[in-house]
Amino acid sequence: QVHVEESGGGLVQAGGSLRLSCAASGNILSLEFMGWFRQAPGKQRELIARWRADGSTNYADSVKGRFTISRDNANNTGYLQMNSLKPEDTAVYYCNVNIRRQFGVLDNLWGQGTQVTVSS
Repeated sequence: QVHVEESGGGLVQAGGSLRLSCAASGNILSLEFMGWFRQAPGKQRELIARWRADGSTNYADSVKGRFTISRDNANNTGYLQMNSLKPEDTAVYYCNVNIRRQFGVLDNLWGQGTQVTVSS
């Protein structure tokens, strides 16, 4: 069994910072991809940051220069550091991961989501 859980959301004033965590646990050999998505009320879920196994990272224009994605391979955990937060960053944030397991199995899993609310 493999489980993915996010944490670190909350309420913050505009201009503040939060760090989200995405931890994978269970029978895992490695994380090969992590994407952070967000979904605001009435809007579609959007990809805002991702890293790939080759080390490359990509960001949506809306968060570029403010958000940083990183990972801790030893602990199968990824992070999203969010600085200079704006009210329009308010959303439920989800992580999505590709997990390599034994026998070449590759699973794609979503976390349960964590609420981020930025007050003006």
